[in-house]
Amino acid sequence: MSHTENTPSELRVTTGDLDRYFTFLRHVLVNTSATRPDGESLDYAAAVSESMQLARATHDAGRKIIFIGNGGSAAIASHMATDYSKNGGLRAMSMNDGATLTCLSNDLGYENVFAKQIDMHATEGDLVVAISSSGRSESITKAVRVARERGGAVLTLSGFAPSNPLRALGDLNFYVASDQYGYVEIAHLAICHAVLDFSCGLIPPPLS
Repeated sequence: MSHTENTPSELRVTTGDLDRYFTFLRHVLVNTSATRPDGESLDYAAAVSESMQLARATHDAGRKIIFIGNGGSAAIASHMATDYSKNGGLRAMSMNDGATLTCLSNDLGYENVFAKQIDMHATEGDLVVAISSSGRSESITKAVRVARERGGAVLTLSGFAPSNPLRALGDLNFYVASDQYGYVEIAHLAICHAVLDFSCGLIPPPLS
């Protein structure tokens, strides 16, 4: 029996479904909000430009960019740490080693898995990029507060509720107005890539 014959007929989408899905994805991307810690709104392009400058200044000062996130956001953190280093020539890392995470969560509680690593390894002038779809993960918000105490800069990416706590903790805060993980995670990845790609001199091609 072929794979097609085993596929339930209800597992299908229409062209219209896909069009609406990707149209809404574009909507959440282009309507992402950027703010400072006090809630002051920033022009989106200005916030991306400032993120580029901050990342480059961090590297040029001999410091590093640290990406943190849970679950899908952890995958984004690892992906971006690799790309920022390899493609962007920027000193970057993520804190997602499996043995370290299980050790620290077992001994100190999961809420401390990133805070403890930042306390041990971050130095003044480092840039922490904190990624959380909900903006409510205690492991992320606690780590950001420790980074602040260590004299680091913070850039946050969050979604779901506009009042999520992470959104108020960064020097720059990007907020994606959706309560769907897929949309928020894709948007976070795209924003991080935009910062990197423009830093590398990308000129978006015209639409044909």
